[in-house]
Amino acid sequence: MHHYRVTTAWSGSTGGGYDHYRRAHAAECTPAITPLALSADPAFRGDERLLNPEQLLVLAASSCQLLSFLACAARGRLDVIAYEDDARAVMPENDPPMRITNIELRPRITVRAGDRYAGRAEVLTERIRHLCEVAHRECYIANSITSEITVEPTVDVLTD
Repeated sequence: MHHYRVTTAWSGSTGGGYDHYRRAHAAECTPAITPLALSADPAFRGDERLLNPEQLLVLAASSCQLLSFLACAARGRLDVIAYEDDARAVMPENDPPMRITNIELRPRITVRAGDRYAGRAEVLTERIRHLCEVAHRECYIANSITSEITVEPTVDVLTD
């Protein structure tokens, strides 16, 4: 059984109504030592300079996919040397209840071919794509939310 603890804190006053209270708040995830400064999405009167809960959801999906993929690649003895994801999400306003309906993960994965895949970059690319699918099935966050999550990797193969 894994347990996760998060503390959020806010102070101020909502006495002036919806348009006048501060959305900025802090979050800590014990035992991590770095607190996060958060706010609402700017569309909901939040501070655009701070992370918001919707971004954190997308970040969690992206981070989990990255970690799951690296584990799959390491178990498969593949030499991944870079992974960068440009993740996107949408939250339509005209489809109640409001929620993030789609998260698109678009990792760019750089891998060394090595002797095993020398001259077979297309085979290695297909293996990487397959491992992205395996990682998606193993991703704890993807398995925990109802939003559709797609993974569309780009693979760069380096030959020595």
